[in-house]
Amino acid sequence: MVQIICSAKRLLMLVLIAALVSGCQVLGETDSGDGLMGTGDLGLIIERATGSLLVINTTSHSVINRIEGLGDLSHASVVYSRDARYGFVFGRDGGLTKVDLLKQSIAGRVIQSGNSIGGAISQDGRYVAVSNYEPGGVKVFDSKTLELVADIPATYTRENGETAQSKTVGLVDAPGNRFVFSLFDAGQIWILDMPNGDAGGKPEVTRFDAGKAPYDSMITPDGRYYIAGLFGEDGLSMLDLWNTDAGVTEILPNYGKGEQQLPVYKMPHLEGWTVADGRAFVPAVGHHQVLVADMNDWSLVDKIPVQGQPVFVMASPDNRRIWVSFAHPKNDVVQVIDSQTREIIRTLEPGKAVLHMEFTPRGEEVWVSSRDSNRVTVYNTRTLEPVAELDALNPSGIFFTSRAHELGL
Repeated sequence: MVQIICSAKRLLMLVLIAALVSGCQVLGETDSGDGLMGTGDLGLIIERATGSLLVINTTSHSVINRIEGLGDLSHASVVYSRDARYGFVFGRDGGLTKVDLLKQSIAGRVIQSGNSIGGAISQDGRYVAVSNYEPGGVKVFDSKTLELVADIPATYTRENGETAQSKTVGLVDAPGNRFVFSLFDAGQIWILDMPNGDAGGKPEVTRFDAGKAPYDSMITPDGRYYIAGLFGEDGLSMLDLWNTDAGVTEILPNYGKGEQQLPVYKMPHLEGWTVADGRAFVPAVGHHQVLVADMNDWSLVDKIPVQGQPVFVMASPDNRRIWVSFAHPKNDVVQVIDSQTREIIRTLEPGKAVLHMEFTPRGEEVWVSSRDSNRVTVYNTRTLEPVAELDALNPSGIFFTSRAHELGL
């Protein structure tokens, strides 16, 4: 009897070891079968409630591993190193965490402020900048070591003459090793020029007046136009980075004129603005509309009615369709718009509390996170049908490594 029990235990152990080995082979499997794995089809999904990340494979629709211990990820975002091996995670608690996608582990972490709101990586990959609410300003770190390189306080003068610190928002990278960001309280846009190469030099800041309460921003795919949404007025502020002497100009002024302002439960994310077919598709603040602007002169050419307050307005990589997510309380659906006819062609229901969308690099699929349904749904962008689902703990942001090679992401 003892011998039978021992044999059974030994058999069970062999089965477990075989399963573990098989699992490891699947995680690292490549077409060559050599056990090596690149990062080109990997990505990170934020699990906001648990301070964790999922490392995922977009080709196999699989979860490779979970990385824990990243603090408050309630409004987290990710940028990638040039080689797409490392992800830099910006947490709401001021944490900047460097994650190794190949080892699926934390490679470094610093708490750099009390409350931060996103960041960017420089064109040459040397610098990682973080935008802060508290105490305000922008801090820049060495991407290899996470050592502090520059501390840029967002200091401004109030109308009563007092000196104050502003929240900084809408931080993006721009050509020429520059960062551009907005000061919510000061109503300004700043350009931060970082030293290029090993020639030395100090960071330089150029300031522009920008309008009332810029709350987020985007940069056009060619890196020329930085556009900030204004929470305090109907309109947007645009800075031409090729011609900065012209200063900031207003575009789409009074887009809500004559219409009732509706409650805003969640601010639109302007990084998700879309440029397609010579038009910019923009979420309207306080209106259930997607605005369409002619990029030749930035005039308003159309308003597309949608079912709620848009948060993300994103184009598939081929620009044929525009995907729109929404704020509470109508945040359980995604509407798909044809970019040529500007008509809604499908309303999808991925799950409860849709928070983010991310297209695969060539656009054959889009991944959609549903926080309160604890899942990510993958859709075929041609058929608009779901092709896969992944379990995740209160998922929010989805970030694929293809972002490593795009400006402003």
